[in-house]
Amino acid sequence: MSAPLVRLAERYLPTAYVFAVVLTAIVAVVALAATDIGPVDVVRAWGDGLTGLLAFMTQMALVLLLGYILANTGPVRRLLERLARVPRTPVQAYGFVAFCAAIASLFTWGLGLVVAALLSIEVARVGRDRGLRLHYPLLVASGYSGFVVWHMGYSGSGPLAAATPDSFVEEQLGYTVPVSETIFSSWNMIAAVVTVIVIVVAMMLMAPGPKDRILELPKDASLEEADDASPIDAGHGPVPADRIDGSRIVTTGLGLFLLAYLVIYFAQEGMALTLDIVNWTFLCLILLLVTSARELGQLVAKAASNVGEILVQFPLYAGIMGIMTASGLVEMLADFFVSISNDVTLGLWAFLAGGLVNVFVPSGGGQFAIQAPIFLDAAKQLGVDPAIVIMGVSYGDQWTNMIQPFWALPMLAIARLRIRDVMGFTTVTLLVTGVVFAATMVLASLWT
Repeated sequence: MSAPLVRLAERYLPTAYVFAVVLTAIVAVVALAATDIGPVDVVRAWGDGLTGLLAFMTQMALVLLLGYILANTGPVRRLLERLARVPRTPVQAYGFVAFCAAIASLFTWGLGLVVAALLSIEVARVGRDRGLRLHYPLLVASGYSGFVVWHMGYSGSGPLAAATPDSFVEEQLGYTVPVSETIFSSWNMIAAVVTVIVIVVAMMLMAPGPKDRILELPKDASLEEADDASPIDAGHGPVPADRIDGSRIVTTGLGLFLLAYLVIYFAQEGMALTLDIVNWTFLCLILLLVTSARELGQLVAKAASNVGEILVQFPLYAGIMGIMTASGLVEMLADFFVSISNDVTLGLWAFLAGGLVNVFVPSGGGQFAIQAPIFLDAAKQLGVDPAIVIMGVSYGDQWTNMIQPFWALPMLAIARLRIRDVMGFTTVTLLVTGVVFAATMVLASLWT
């Protein structure tokens, strides 16, 4: 079923940065052809827009950086080793990996991806030692399938951007949309629970039979092999600076200070989540879990390589926004969706459009920055609650990640698999979760 998709992805799918460049060219050409804007104004609008998402870019980079660091702290790694001993049968193993990865993804998407890879390896290793017959690609696909709920949870970039003061969403609407109306709305939380159940059941039903061919974990693979961080050698003896770098006092002290701030913030503001507060939560946990500033430095160095592509993509997304806003394309596209939608179906269109655009713009934050203005304008014209289209675009982004290999590639690098090894399974995830997300959009529109 997924073989054609796999061949297309392997032969023709460029990097996300190339997609961003191509999309910039497409938007510029469309703006010139469909509006009255001239070439000089297009270039000026693009250049002026490049800096429009710098704050958002930094926030999103921190989400990925801190999530990756958190997953690689000693206590979390030891927890994964203990969790790997829970499944007792192959069917349980596939469902359990999917469940744990989904819970981690609901907490933070960076954590979810790393947990998916590392837990898959450890469950496969423990299962092999127990004599279980485990299909390793299905284990990894189960972990990646858990990632399909990340935008419904604590680190969802779309709803958090809408809740953050001074964001581009507030500039357009004139107000922020609190997470109580998006992430913590009753309909989104119900949808998240249903989606996790559907994923777990789907992964368990795909378990190979006794006579089916399976690919087991290589015998020399382990969590330790997956961790390529090397100790830092200062090159001299235990001088006072070494003792300070190796002490827990600095990191724990700062962690407790940050914890005090978060307690005061939530006591005074309630669950008023923003991207900044989410990031400070992750940083607080990291500071309390690491053993020293030296360990923190090692983890940061290891995680930093995963952030670079986000940093070079976001200015291009901001430039695209600049062209679309200056040329009037935002209003034109909004009018189109108004013409084919009503107050019940606009959320569904936001979801489907989000899924399509995500194939070309795999960054959830970047995609939201491009699409949110269009659908927020359409929602205003149709009198639709903006929370519906915010979550619709977000659902679309997480949905087609199952066939868009951008976020799977770092996870697969850890697991030492290729995209073709898992895409057959994740395509099934796409199909079953698509039903849940589409139904949620329609029901939420009727509900609100």
